[in-house]
Amino acid sequence: MSWFPQPPAYRSSQSTRGSAPVIGGLLVVALTVILATVVGTAMLGGASTPEPAPTAVVDLTVEGDTLRFTHESGEPLDVRTLSVRIVVDGEPLDEQPPVPFFSASGFEPGPTGPFNTASDPQWSVGETASLTVASTNSPQLEPGSTVSVRLTTDAKTVIKTETQV
Repeated sequence: MSWFPQPPAYRSSQSTRGSAPVIGGLLVVALTVILATVVGTAMLGGASTPEPAPTAVVDLTVEGDTLRFTHESGEPLDVRTLSVRIVVDGEPLDEQPPVPFFSASGFEPGPTGPFNTASDPQWSVGETASLTVASTNSPQLEPGSTVSVRLTTDAKTVIKTETQV
């Protein structure tokens, strides 16, 4: 005989002790399904297909400090969305042209063609745009220098061209 009384055996058919892991498991599965649905919707429905960059052929010629760009073929380019990056012998110019412009630091005023703010911003086949690098910009265009130009629109390279001075 024991000094302590034995508790009566409580065995109820309505015990909730075993249901906690089942409920927890169901909640984890439900959260996983909801998360997968949200991610799937965002990936498939929310992402739009980007438009391909316009393709064009542009010929670059350099005479002294003047760069001439002739639109040879392809789609018209909207210079308002165009970014021009000029590199001389592997080194980018300190000042890059903010096309279209009339007067900009590092360049002589009055670019021609679609690079000028007074012109039609649509650069079409046959049109030539030009700009002149000012003596205050660096590096200078020297005879024998390799000039590379990258034209981009909305962070997509449209044209990359290179020539020698």
